Amino acid sequence: MATQVNPPRGMRDFLPADKARREHALGVIRGVYRAHGFDEIETPVVEDWARLHAGLGGDNEKLSFSILKRGITPDALAAAASTGTPDDLADLGLRFDLTVPLTRFYASHRAELPPVFRAIQIAPVWRAERPQKGRYRQFVQADIDIIGERSMLAEVELITATSQALSALGLEGCVIRVNDRRILFGLLDHCGFAASLHDRALISIDKLDKIGTSGVIDELTELDATGAAALGTVLSRVEPLLAGDGIALTRESISSALPEGAAQAGVDNLAVIGDALVGALPVGVEIRFDPTLVRGMGYYTGTIFEVAHPGSGSSVGGGGRYDGMVGRFLGQDVPAVGFSIGFERVVDLIELPEHEGPESVALVFDADANPADLSALKRQLIGEGHRVRLERRQKNMKALLDRLSGEGFTRFANVRAGERERDSLELRELGRG
Repeated sequence: MATQVNPPRGMRDFLPADKARREHALGVIRGVYRAHGFDEIETPVVEDWARLHAGLGGDNEKLSFSILKRGITPDALAAAASTGTPDDLADLGLRFDLTVPLTRFYASHRAELPPVFRAIQIAPVWRAERPQKGRYRQFVQADIDIIGERSMLAEVELITATSQALSALGLEGCVIRVNDRRILFGLLDHCGFAASLHDRALISIDKLDKIGTSGVIDELTELDATGAAALGTVLSRVEPLLAGDGIALTRESISSALPEGAAQAGVDNLAVIGDALVGALPVGVEIRFDPTLVRGMGYYTGTIFEVAHPGSGSSVGGGGRYDGMVGRFLGQDVPAVGFSIGFERVVDLIELPEHEGPESVALVFDADANPADLSALKRQLIGEGHRVRLERRQKNMKALLDRLSGEGFTRFANVRAGERERDSLELRELGRG
């Protein structure tokens, strides 16, 4: 019986063309973020199990991969699984996002960091998802975060940098939807929901794009029928606005879409952001207020945002303010806000530019070619800045040249016996024979 050779379920191998596209995208994102004054950091792929399950990661904690303690015997494993708690089995776990590691990193190195720290983190994370299109168990996140800035300047910087990264990748038609958790809680208060029901109500509202308004209202009716009816009235007024051109991120448009007096602090903050972004976003990126945006992470304390693109059925980025999270490690609150690009979804939407990087040259040689001559030719071309590959001549040269062209090679040369000087080579364009 043949051995199973596929990668683990929910994880993938990447062929050279796929890897080139990914590296191109990562390079573009890093370049834009560094231009905006962010510095890249790196954290371990594992964190303490207790830290990963401290209530900071919301539902993602349920999807974390745990690492068994060293030295656990099968008998001890069976006993702990039946009678013990999960931390009896594991002391470490694979990170499920980059935010929890960042807050731990900041708490560890605060004395070495500037008062306002702008961080880039681009790295793989792991979640025990049910694999499906666009959802994997190992995937890359591309995050920028600002820690230590209380004002809306942090949100403005993050939205500006992220929008320019998306534009630099060639994505057009992106819409950044913005809301504030305080507006959501203000709406629930206005509709009469008790504070104790707020979190459960938000879980239902977060399903709006999946089950529709009627489905959300049906679920909320089980919590509070009067509150559900009042919220239905609010949604009936908001839905036509969202279905049209959307709601502009201006004080007037935001206030007109909400019941009078609802969550004024959230409205004020969004208006500041909207004013600061006038003329700052690149062509092809728009920003809109969406009072139905929830984002499921319970650690968000204020502004939240999410990026939609017409080529993706899911969001291609998102984030928000999480002012209380760092304080869990330091014992004092530190303001923080972050924005994450959904790299796996974005990379499927872009094309690799032609002639990316140095010119690629293939040297096609016969079986009796002298390795020393081939090595000398290759060394000279690399010294000129070319990417060089040695390829043995094949009977079907057309198939060979077609493959090289598909792999990004732009020119080739036939190497004759005894040829070892660069000037003797005739470099020919691929595709022209």
